Amino acid sequence: MNKAEVFRALHRRPAPDDPLVLPGPWDAASARVFEEAGFPALATPSAGIAASLGYEDGRTPADEMFAAVARIVRAVDVPVSADVEDGYGLAPKELVERLLEAGAVGCNLEDSAGGVLKDPHEHADRLAEVRAEAAGGLFVNARVDTFVRGVADPERAVERAALYVAAGADCVYPIGAPPEVLPLLRAGIRGPLNVFARLDGEGPSPAELGARGATRVTFGPGLQRRAAAALREIAARVR
Repeated sequence: MNKAEVFRALHRRPAPDDPLVLPGPWDAASARVFEEAGFPALATPSAGIAASLGYEDGRTPADEMFAAVARIVRAVDVPVSADVEDGYGLAPKELVERLLEAGAVGCNLEDSAGGVLKDPHEHADRLAEVRAEAAGGLFVNARVDTFVRGVADPERAVERAALYVAAGADCVYPIGAPPEVLPLLRAGIRGPLNVFARLDGEGPSPAELGARGATRVTFGPGLQRRAAAALREIAARVR
């Protein structure tokens, strides 16, 4: 079984309150820490990598993002999925080639660009092309941006998710969905559901998110930001 198959199998969870928890490394050192802690797979956050490279979120050049993902993959033995934002304008064939070259087993692809939601049918077509080019070699996590783009109606997220699943997406990620709507999303969306977890203690725990419908839990750039805050405190004490 190759790493992509291992990663896909990890999404078949034994119990609802036991979601797949995927920490987000932003460099090789953080990836090793997460692997040593026992996590079976990792999922890079584009915003966390951007910060580590000195860029604003969404401003990382494609070459630098793929190079950063490759360094993370080389540093660990567990599968690594990569957040590649909206694909950097690359054709599906080139996008897949570059992900596989970097050693990624999966990718996040957003359905908005420049703060604007894409046409869901066109995005579904793109996802289908990516999935066909990958021939099963990539786990495609289709991010649904309705909630973060001001569309609060969960039915709009469900409609987009249905198109993406039909196009071959392995997982759907309605980023920013309020925890209280997760049961409704779970009821309306086929297949694995990725949910964002907060690290400030204000939101539900991963187990609680799992009980509400999450198949897998990610943290976006949250871990990188927590690490940066801890480093600021250390720097202040040292100074």
